[in-house]
Amino acid sequence: MHVNSNPLTWTVYILKCADNTHYVGCTSNLEKRLVRHNRGEVHYTSTRLPIEVITYTVFHNKYKAYAFEKYLKSGSGRAFMYKRLVDKLL
Repeated sequence: MHVNSNPLTWTVYILKCADNTHYVGCTSNLEKRLVRHNRGEVHYTSTRLPIEVITYTVFHNKYKAYAFEKYLKSGSGRAFMYKRLVDKLL
Protein backbone atom coordinates (compact mmCIF):
# COMPACT_ATOMS: atom_id res chain seq x y z
CA MET A 1 0.00 0.00 0.00
CA HIS A 2 1.41 3.37 -0.95
CA VAL A 3 -0.07 6.33 0.85
CA ASN A 4 1.07 9.92 0.59
CA SER A 5 3.09 10.43 3.78
CA ASN A 6 3.12 14.22 3.46
CA PRO A 7 3.96 15.56 6.94
CA LEU A 8 1.27 18.20 6.45
CA THR A 9 -1.49 15.60 6.32
CA TRP A 10 -3.05 13.33 8.92
CA THR A 11 -4.87 10.11 8.21
CA VAL A 12 -7.76 8.58 10.14
CA TYR A 13 -7.91 4.87 9.36
CA ILE A 14 -10.07 1.86 10.16
CA LEU A 15 -8.60 -1.63 10.42
CA LYS A 16 -10.36 -4.97 10.49
CA CYS A 17 -8.62 -7.36 12.88
CA ALA A 18 -8.44 -11.15 12.64
CA ASP A 19 -11.09 -11.49 15.37
CA ASN A 20 -13.51 -9.30 13.31
CA THR A 21 -13.14 -6.30 15.61
CA HIS A 22 -12.28 -2.88 14.23
CA TYR A 23 -9.55 -0.46 15.21
CA VAL A 24 -9.71 3.29 14.56
CA GLY A 25 -6.52 5.33 14.59
CA CYS A 26 -4.98 8.60 13.46
CA THR A 27 -1.44 9.17 12.20
CA SER A 28 0.70 11.50 10.14
CA ASN A 29 2.36 8.51 8.40
CA LEU A 30 0.04 5.61 7.64
CA GLU A 31 2.69 3.37 6.07
CA LYS A 32 4.91 3.52 9.18
CA ARG A 33 1.92 3.05 11.48
CA LEU A 34 0.83 -0.07 9.58
CA VAL A 35 4.34 -1.50 9.93
CA ARG A 36 4.06 -1.00 13.70
CA HIS A 37 0.64 -2.71 13.72
CA ASN A 38 1.97 -5.68 11.72
CA ARG A 39 5.02 -6.03 13.99
CA GLY A 40 2.71 -6.36 16.99
CA GLU A 41 3.85 -3.03 18.48
CA VAL A 42 0.34 -1.61 18.91
CA HIS A 43 -1.32 -2.96 22.05
CA TYR A 44 -4.88 -3.46 20.76
CA THR A 45 -3.97 -5.10 17.46
CA SER A 46 -0.93 -7.09 18.68
CA THR A 47 -3.06 -10.13 19.58
CA ARG A 48 -5.49 -9.64 16.69
CA LEU A 49 -3.18 -10.05 13.68
CA PRO A 50 -3.41 -10.09 10.75
CA ILE A 51 -5.06 -6.76 10.12
CA GLU A 52 -6.66 -5.32 6.98
CA VAL A 53 -7.13 -1.65 6.10
CA ILE A 54 -10.85 -1.07 5.55
CA THR A 55 -10.73 2.63 4.71
CA TYR A 56 -8.85 5.82 5.46
CA THR A 57 -9.47 9.54 5.17
CA VAL A 58 -6.74 12.15 4.73
CA PHE A 59 -7.01 15.54 6.42
CA HIS A 60 -4.96 18.70 5.97
CA ASN A 61 -5.92 19.88 9.45
CA LYS A 62 -4.46 17.91 12.38
CA TYR A 63 -7.20 18.97 14.79
CA LYS A 64 -10.01 17.96 12.43
CA ALA A 65 -8.36 14.58 11.93
CA TYR A 66 -8.13 13.90 15.65
CA ALA A 67 -11.69 15.17 16.15
CA PHE A 68 -12.92 12.73 13.48
CA GLU A 69 -11.02 9.87 15.12
CA LYS A 70 -12.58 10.76 18.47
CA TYR A 71 -16.03 10.91 16.86
CA LEU A 72 -15.61 7.47 15.28
CA LYS A 73 -14.78 6.09 18.73
CA SER A 74 -17.98 7.55 20.25
CA GLY A 75 -21.36 5.81 20.29
CA SER A 76 -22.89 7.78 17.43
CA GLY A 77 -19.57 7.69 15.56
CA ARG A 78 -19.43 3.89 15.80
CA ALA A 79 -22.98 3.73 14.45
CA PHE A 80 -21.98 6.00 11.54
CA MET A 81 -18.83 3.96 10.94
CA TYR A 82 -20.71 0.66 10.72
CA LYS A 83 -23.50 2.13 8.60
CA ARG A 84 -21.40 4.15 6.14
CA LEU A 85 -17.73 3.10 6.26
CA VAL A 86 -17.55 -0.59 7.21
CA ASP A 87 -19.32 -3.31 5.28
CA LYS A 88 -21.16 -5.42 7.86
CA LEU A 89 -20.43 -8.53 5.81
CA LEU A 90 -16.66 -8.20 6.31
